[in-house]
Amino acid sequence: MSKNLIIVFTRNPELGKCKTRLATSIGNKNALEVYKRLVAHTSKTIQQVKVDAVVFYTEKIQKNDAWNDDFFQKQIQIEGHLGEKMQAAFEWGFAKGYEKICIIGSDLLELKSSNLTKAFQQLEKSDLVFGPAEDGGYYLMGMKKVHPAAFFKKAWSTNTVLQQTLQDLQNKSVAFLSEKNDIDTLEDLIKHHEFHRFIPQEILVKHK
Repeated sequence: MSKNLIIVFTRNPELGKCKTRLATSIGNKNALEVYKRLVAHTSKTIQQVKVDAVVFYTEKIQKNDAWNDDFFQKQIQIEGHLGEKMQAAFEWGFAKGYEKICIIGSDLLELKSSNLTKAFQQLEKSDLVFGPAEDGGYYLMGMKKVHPAAFFKKAWSTNTVLQQTLQDLQNKSVAFLSEKNDIDTLEDLIKHHEFHRFIPQEILVKHK
């Protein structure tokens, strides 16, 4: 057992329930395919790091899926808003005896194993670590104990999430990783050529 844990929040890959903002532009079927590829990338990246890992599903635990059963522990997210879900996941990890825990989503194509390694290194000297996202949120948050202020009174899924979180943690030492862009919108998707085949041609032509 490692003393470091990566928590991944993921949606069960079901039609009409994944990347819903993206689906308004490219359709539910294409959005699901994009999500599956993002999940596969995230799973592969995490398995390159010498840590323990746990996947928290939105609805039900799945076996023999993109999350290798031999590597990933598997849990279900609690009911509640995103902050409550994340705090409960961190509390689960610390109760298991882990000393440093980082949480990420499953839709960041730019995520590298080196980013995860650096996050745990940053926690050697800082209370928290964040990976800022270009949209004003964050793609990673790590800590050595639960800081409730990080999880409540936030406008989730807005461009002020990271700013609000840092304001609520002013008395804590915070480190940062490099800024990255997650894939939530058509504009995000267009930046990555490997996903162009999931964008209807007439839409792609308009954005060139």
